[in-house]
Amino acid sequence: GILASVPLVSLDLIVQDEEKNYLLGLRKNRPAQDYWFVPGGRIQKNETIAQAFSRLAQEELGVKLCFEIAQFQGVYEHFYEDSVFKVDASTHYIALAYRVVIKQKMLTENRVQHHKMQWFNLNNLLSSKQVHPYTKQYFEKD
Repeated sequence: GILASVPLVSLDLIVQDEEKNYLLGLRKNRPAQDYWFVPGGRIQKNETIAQAFSRLAQEELGVKLCFEIAQFQGVYEHFYEDSVFKVDASTHYIALAYRVVIKQKMLTENRVQHHKMQWFNLNNLLSSKQVHPYTKQYFEKD
């Protein structure tokens, strides 16, 4: 299938509050299942990056965010042995990371159906074994 031959493009949201705490979600699905990971998701065909940003902010955070407030953090490559579709299908993501600074109270508790969310300070995030190494990459240069 297509997964076997091409990378997927995802948009990862580095969500920060004014005190430099970062929002992570506990992943229920493969890949990176049962790890804390930054919110985000795949960019869909015929969707601009700005449209994907707005959709993912709504789906993952339950807030309307304007793409203009996002700061581009860079391009990252993520390689997994499994995929959201199959245990034995490897996946390769090209992840575009964008940072947004928001107030914690902008987010409501019922914002995400598929996993719980939690704010981490930088030390806890980098020292936790439950935070995925690919998520830590976004913060190692801070």
